[in-house]
Amino acid sequence: MNNRNASLLPRRSFLMGVAAAGASLGLAGCGFELRKAPVFAFKTLSVSGNSELINRLRREMRAAGTVTLVPAAEAQTADAILEILGENRDRFVISTNSSGLLRELQLQLRVRFSLRTPGGKVLLAPTEVSQTRDLSFNETNALAKEGEAELLYRDMQADIAQQLMRRLAAVKEL
Repeated sequence: MNNRNASLLPRRSFLMGVAAAGASLGLAGCGFELRKAPVFAFKTLSVSGNSELINRLRREMRAAGTVTLVPAAEAQTADAILEILGENRDRFVISTNSSGLLRELQLQLRVRFSLRTPGGKVLLAPTEVSQTRDLSFNETNALAKEGEAELLYRDMQADIAQQLMRRLAAVKEL
């Protein structure tokens, strides 16, 4: 190594350190913050029903750790009552081939819900949240495609549960 390259190494290390420090200061100043557990306006919540989506939502609530779930039989003692008004799974044909055989489907999951107090005050009016996924279809692999459709529906349920959590956290007053 010649003398000139040896003198560039400390300078290069210094410049890399300055660049890294500048980048970290830039991130600190932009307001970046890791997502925290949601903060809800209510301390107890009653959710009735027993579907996959409702059970996933209950797990999300327990994981957040800021709300106590109250059984549906004791709903009148809760601060808020979440009602799942409907959960619909739909399949739409998007495309067919020249023989009229199915080639592509669109899967849709729609959930209607509302949030109210035991006294009847509406905190969230009936609202619908939906998710869609596209699914290619091949009649020779129909059984595998049914399994794939179920996985897509579970993925949509997870997304909708997260959306419901964010919407419930957006409620500010009881």
